[in-house]
Amino acid sequence: MGGPMSKARVGVIGCGTISGIYFQNMTKLSSIEVVACADLVPERAAAVQARYPGVRATTAEELLADPSIDIAVNLTQPGSHYGVMKAGILSGKHVYGEKPLCATSEQAAELLSLADEAGLRVGGAPDTFLGAGIQTCRQLIDDGVIGAPVAATAFMTNHGHESWHPDPAFYYKTGAGPMLDMGPYYLTALVNLMGPAVSVSGSAAITFPERTITSNPLSGTKIAVEVATHVAGTVNFANGAIATVVTTFDVWAANLPRVEIYGTEGSLSVPDPNTYDGPIRVWIQSSGEWVDVPVTKPFSENSRGLGVADMAHGIANDQPHSANGGVAAHVLEIMQAFGCSSDSGTRIDLATTCERPVTLSLPG
Repeated sequence: MGGPMSKARVGVIGCGTISGIYFQNMTKLSSIEVVACADLVPERAAAVQARYPGVRATTAEELLADPSIDIAVNLTQPGSHYGVMKAGILSGKHVYGEKPLCATSEQAAELLSLADEAGLRVGGAPDTFLGAGIQTCRQLIDDGVIGAPVAATAFMTNHGHESWHPDPAFYYKTGAGPMLDMGPYYLTALVNLMGPAVSVSGSAAITFPERTITSNPLSGTKIAVEVATHVAGTVNFANGAIATVVTTFDVWAANLPRVEIYGTEGSLSVPDPNTYDGPIRVWIQSSGEWVDVPVTKPFSENSRGLGVADMAHGIANDQPHSANGGVAAHVLEIMQAFGCSSDSGTRIDLATTCERPVTLSLPG
C-alpha cells in the first residue's frame, strides 16, 4: 500500500460542513479519485453520493476494510481525529486528516510511528499554505527579497462563533479554542516560511467563562467555556527568528496584520493564512515603501483538498509531500506549548522538530 500509484483512490470519513469544499475540489484534482464516503449520520453520506454519483456511500468500517482505497481522508470533529486516523493506518491506508492532527502530541507521535513502521504516509490540514499566496511568499523569502528572517507576527483576533455558527459549542470545549482551531493556519504558515521552532513562551486566559449563543437554531443557549479563549506568546525558531503570536476569541475588533515576516533587508506582508490567494506586499530598505507583489503560483481559489492531492502526487512520484504528518505534529506541539508555558510559568523547549515543508510540486 506504500508503493507508487498513478491515481490514488480516496475514501472520506466525515461528511459534515467542511466536507463540501473537499468533495468539490477533490473530485476535480488529477492525482486522486474519490470513490467512497462515510458518516455517523448516514443521510449525510447519502447526500454526497447523490451529488457525486462516483462516490459510494458506505460505513467507516467498510470504507477502511476496502483494499482498493489507498487514502483515508478524515474530516470528523477533533475528538475523533486520533481514533479514525489510527484505524486507517492499521487498515493499511495512507491517512490525511483535518486539523489539529490529534488532541495530544503523544497521540500524534504514535500515529507517525505506526505509519512509519507500515511504510504509509500521514498528511494533515491546513493546506492553505500550499495556495498561491503563501507559496509566492515562500518564493520571495527563498529568493532573499527581504534578507534573512529575524522576526514575525501572527494575529488571529475575533469574538468567537456564537453569533453566526449554527452549533458553536464545540469551539469552546477541550480540543478546540482559538489556538487549536485557528492556530494551525498561522503556525503552519510560519513553519513553511521560516522552518521549525525550538521553544515557546505563552500566557492564556478564559475571559468569558460562559458564552450565550445568539445564532439560530440555538439562540439563548449557554456555553460553559472549557479552554483558554485568549492565548498569546512568543515562538523561537531554529533559524533564530522570534515570532509574536496571538489567537483570541475575546477581541471585538482590531487593526492588526494577519502575518508579517521581518527580514534583515525588508518586511513581507503575508495574506490571510486561512485563504489561498493574496494580497502580498513587501517593503524593501532600498526603496523605503510598501509595494504590491503579484501572486505567481497556482491555486489561488479555495483549494481545500489540495494537500491530499499533493500527498498522492508525492506517493506516485516517490517524493516528499508538503502538508505532512511531521509538520502537523510539530505545529500541534507548538500550540500545546503555549498552554503548558502559561500553566508552568516557564519557557517550553519543544521535543519535536520537522523539515521545512518542500514547495508545492503538484501541477496547477
